[in-house]
Amino acid sequence: MKHATPNSFALLQVGLLTLLGPTALAQQTTPSPTATNKVVAAKPVGSLASQIKGMRKFDGYFPFYYDQKTGKILLEVDRFDQEFLYFGSLASSVGKGIERGQSSSAIAKFIRVGGKILLIVPNYDYRAVTDNADEQRAVDNAFAKSVIWGFAPVATEGSKVLLDLTPFLVRDSQKIAEGLGSRGYQGPGASLMGGPGSGQPISYKVDESRSAVYLENTRNFPKNTEFEAMVTFTSTPGRGADYSLAPDPNAVTVQMHQAFIELPATGFRPRKFDPRSGFQDFSYLDFAASMSQPLAQRFIVRHRLEKKDPAAAVSEAVKPIVYYVDRGAPASIKKALLEGGAWWNQAFEAAGYKDAFQVKELPVGADPMDIRYNMVNWINRSGVPRAYSYGASYVDPRTGEIIKGIVSLGADRHRQDYLIAEGLLQPYEDGKPVSDQMEQLALARIRQLSAHEIGHTLGLHHNFTASTKDRASVMDYPFPRFSLRPDGSLDLSQAYAVGIGSWDKRAVMWGYADFPKGTDENQALERIMQETLRQGHRFIPDIGGYAHPAANQWEDGPDPIAQLATLMKVRRHVLDRFSEKAIRSEAPMATLEEVLVPMYLLHRYQVEAVAKSVGGQFFTHAVKNDGQAPTQMVDPAVQWQAFEALLTTVTPAALQLPEALIAKIPPRPSGYPKTLETFAGYTGPTFDPLAAAEAAAGPTIASLLNPQRAARLIEYQARDSRQPGFMPVVEKLLARTWRAKPETGYAGALQTVVNNLTLKYLLQLAADTRASASVRGQALLAVDDLQQWMRGQVKRGKGPQQANLLFGLSQIEQFRADPKTFTPPPAVEMPPGAPIGMPATGFVE
Repeated sequence: MKHATPNSFALLQVGLLTLLGPTALAQQTTPSPTATNKVVAAKPVGSLASQIKGMRKFDGYFPFYYDQKTGKILLEVDRFDQEFLYFGSLASSVGKGIERGQSSSAIAKFIRVGGKILLIVPNYDYRAVTDNADEQRAVDNAFAKSVIWGFAPVATEGSKVLLDLTPFLVRDSQKIAEGLGSRGYQGPGASLMGGPGSGQPISYKVDESRSAVYLENTRNFPKNTEFEAMVTFTSTPGRGADYSLAPDPNAVTVQMHQAFIELPATGFRPRKFDPRSGFQDFSYLDFAASMSQPLAQRFIVRHRLEKKDPAAAVSEAVKPIVYYVDRGAPASIKKALLEGGAWWNQAFEAAGYKDAFQVKELPVGADPMDIRYNMVNWINRSGVPRAYSYGASYVDPRTGEIIKGIVSLGADRHRQDYLIAEGLLQPYEDGKPVSDQMEQLALARIRQLSAHEIGHTLGLHHNFTASTKDRASVMDYPFPRFSLRPDGSLDLSQAYAVGIGSWDKRAVMWGYADFPKGTDENQALERIMQETLRQGHRFIPDIGGYAHPAANQWEDGPDPIAQLATLMKVRRHVLDRFSEKAIRSEAPMATLEEVLVPMYLLHRYQVEAVAKSVGGQFFTHAVKNDGQAPTQMVDPAVQWQAFEALLTTVTPAALQLPEALIAKIPPRPSGYPKTLETFAGYTGPTFDPLAAAEAAAGPTIASLLNPQRAARLIEYQARDSRQPGFMPVVEKLLARTWRAKPETGYAGALQTVVNNLTLKYLLQLAADTRASASVRGQALLAVDDLQQWMRGQVKRGKGPQQANLLFGLSQIEQFRADPKTFTPPPAVEMPPGAPIGMPATGFVE
């Protein structure tokens, strides 16, 4: 997958869904103007028995009744002023940033006010952790609560009240209408495919006539009551509707899930948050804290786990953590999920537990929606461009205790690894049996994936530095490890690691260790952390961004530059031998392209890793006096090595495909249309090798001309004259592209592609109002120098080179005419997804 950057979406990211505070939940659940909650304080029209006559009863935490004729849900409430966890999520995806799994959660309770029943969310973001009732009351009165719905009882019987819950369920609980409206436009200037124009945003609203309770996922259990609704959003038909939203963009239907969940029993001991630990945090402001203590109190998110004998070095748990694997997974997949998930017991053993973490198949008849079951779900999807998976959790907002972990794995995930193995091994030879290496590689990845996503639901972040320390964590994104044998064959036997990593053991030890009575927990935790640091472990999650040279996704080994050289060698070896042996017997020859894509882009994430050394910064989540260096610039020599390594990926020799291979890829036959998994092109139905080269080279050039990188290069050189600086980087880039000796033929055409990409991203940088003034100024200077050079060369150029110069000059002239509105044509994008996955929401892979 292409993992989302911190700016891509709010949740990630990220394995545990971000816990939204009460205020955020209020925003999520406030009804839109089209779904106003009108409460009429009328007298109940009859007894409870008369109202539920003929209805189907669902007994459980909150008993409710379903009327088959009207589709209504009547909720029975007899526990007032008793808090529970209210959880809401989007159960089906729209795409384009509105993704399955996005959620909100908070404490809620039903209260009586006159003749009304209100569902209220207390404000747990602000607390007074003290026994002083007056102090607690002062904080409680200082901040607003949220009444998220109001009800007029339809019947009462003693302490029981019957409420019509249907309008509460069939509404925009996740504020989807706003997101849909920002993605569709209509009016003059609007794109036919919904792109931004000068028209007005399309307004969406809930259409109650096309919405209903979805009974299949509406269930009741002893500790949780689950509801789901199919909600349709409609808009006025318009020319600018976004047809990628739904088959009919004026009727977008999603499923929204809401749940009432019993809060855990008291006795859970929150553990303080440490930014070095690798754990997800939750926080609140404690106004009862003394002046010597911080106002913000931070703790980690974790399961409840206690030793039967805390004094023992190794002890069984009072109640082990048990995860259950979906019975619907295919047999070989299910076995791999069980095996990979069980790896976590190694970490809990290191933390002093015996059999404290267990993975089992879900018992026959058990319901995966039951709050008592931590689940690993195998989710079948259709039409998703590359499988994605994520780990989420129901969390008690009071304490950070994980109530239930939920892993959702895309059911075509193993097929992506199988595809990669097909390209590497070219296994389909006439008359010879097909090797099982592809299946073994795919299952090895499923084991790792099971462990990874379960790790998120244990409270752990990604750790993208782990690959530099011999695959130290399953919480990294792993790239398959392979090597060339002397005979030219590929060895995939070590593609993925087996077992839990050394970082994972240290993280679980810090987060879940149970100390003997009388132990100073802070001191004990710091001793664990100091040993972790002494062993060389460093935790850098998703926020490593595009700066930290060692915090990378989908790469392998301690030296990114050396690994890029290795990958380019393997890639060239595979491409030069690529043939119909990569596809099954009787497969259309055009389908060679699907297998070619991951091979041609085999280096795509290693390019990103190497680019981080140019203007990069090593940093740690250091705390005072822990011995870590907070920041460190990258050695200038290493930066120039990285620069040279990057440029090797955009040479004609690197981008060129064998003529014999190009000739074997015909236009797509009927029944096999182009997809997001194939290359875009400019040549109509035929395969376009120049567009494929543009897709491969674009990210390399864009990374070198990234505005944040450029700003760091300028800043670092100002602070240390030995640092490369931005202008020298641009000058060397132009010397190796536009000013390089012209090539001819196919190589010359590839050189033109890279030249145009270089100018495109340089002009974008000069026009980028978000870039610093210094960056834009230096980019303008580089553009001016290039323009002068081009003018001197254009008369001496011939054929394609002269055409390239003239086109470049025309682009610069358009830019100079109006830099504010200049937008060069977009570059061809790579097919989506990391080696094997694509982001949704939450902590995903």
